Amino acid sequence: MENNSETPPSEPLQHLSISPESSSQMSLNERFEIIRSIGEECIQEDELKRLLANKPQPICYDGFEPSGRMHIAQGVMKAINVNKLTSAGCKVKIWIADWFAQLNNKMGGDLKKIQVIGEYLIEIWKAVGMNLEGGLVEFIWSSEEINARAHEYWPLVMDIARRNKLPRIVRCCQIMGRSDQDELSAAQIFYPCMQCADVFFLKADICQLGMDQRKVNVLAREYCDDIKRKNKPIILSHHMLPGLQEGQEKMSKSDPSSSIYMEDEEAEVNVKIKKAFCPPKVVEKNPCLEYVKYIIFPWFNEFKVERNLDNGGDKTFKNFEELAFDYESGELHPGDLKPALAKTLNLILQPVRDHFKNDPKAKELVKRVKSYKVTR
Repeated sequence: MENNSETPPSEPLQHLSISPESSSQMSLNERFEIIRSIGEECIQEDELKRLLANKPQPICYDGFEPSGRMHIAQGVMKAINVNKLTSAGCKVKIWIADWFAQLNNKMGGDLKKIQVIGEYLIEIWKAVGMNLEGGLVEFIWSSEEINARAHEYWPLVMDIARRNKLPRIVRCCQIMGRSDQDELSAAQIFYPCMQCADVFFLKADICQLGMDQRKVNVLAREYCDDIKRKNKPIILSHHMLPGLQEGQEKMSKSDPSSSIYMEDEEAEVNVKIKKAFCPPKVVEKNPCLEYVKYIIFPWFNEFKVERNLDNGGDKTFKNFEELAFDYESGELHPGDLKPALAKTLNLILQPVRDHFKNDPKAKELVKRVKSYKVTR
């Protein structure tokens, strides 16, 4: 039983936790704008509008490999995105891809360790404020669901494999964190065919994954052309947060300094942000500003920077564009931005820390996960 002294999820996130009854009162355009705001790219917008007009509760598919500790992009951004989807009346199926992690040799292919990590990740989403009430979010273990419905799954995988040439499948290997130049195992060749099948197996209307998963989602749409299926899955690809150091296009679990983890202590967050790449007057490819844009503003709808009077005094920014203008002009300095960012991130993460300190099950899970060696 959870300790009542735990800090509840940050209240500002509740504006993304609208009841299903409220979503039914939204206009079509309001629902579209909420869902569309998740994606850096949407294929195709007209199809999304048509889906929302014709289906009261679209099914969204998201999936993840349990492969190590959870960084803030996977933890906080996913909670924000899932809450947006459910607030707009969608049902979200989160595919816990334990078999896929084993295929991809995560945790050395040890399925028991992979499943422990899956349990740990679910605990984090509960603690950070993902809205799990009302049955609109369903966690589904791939190993269990595939075994239960093998007669549906494997013929689908085989048909996708049969209809595609090997080079087309190899081009999808980015979804596993691999490149097409890597020496791939036979299991890793099979992986994209299975992930493509997941979309249809879960009866997904919307694929809500990161930009790094785009190629296999496009493969699913191409498969619809092959089988003459009219309704294609809509691809809603969210932005990939970079690592904290210069030139790191995405966070890396093999480099702890590149990421903030969901159960990091306050001091660790402060040090990581202090050391983060944050060039003055440069907005593009600035990881600190990306954290503000994709985590802080969706969570709080504002961002307060404390400054001394010589630097203009405290200022509360109401949107990212206003902050970016001040930063590019030099009005806002990294020395003021970084402490404000660290402080605000710590507010978001505190309920997670409390949960993993006070809940016996969560405490044991994170202890075990931290003891595991991350394998690529």
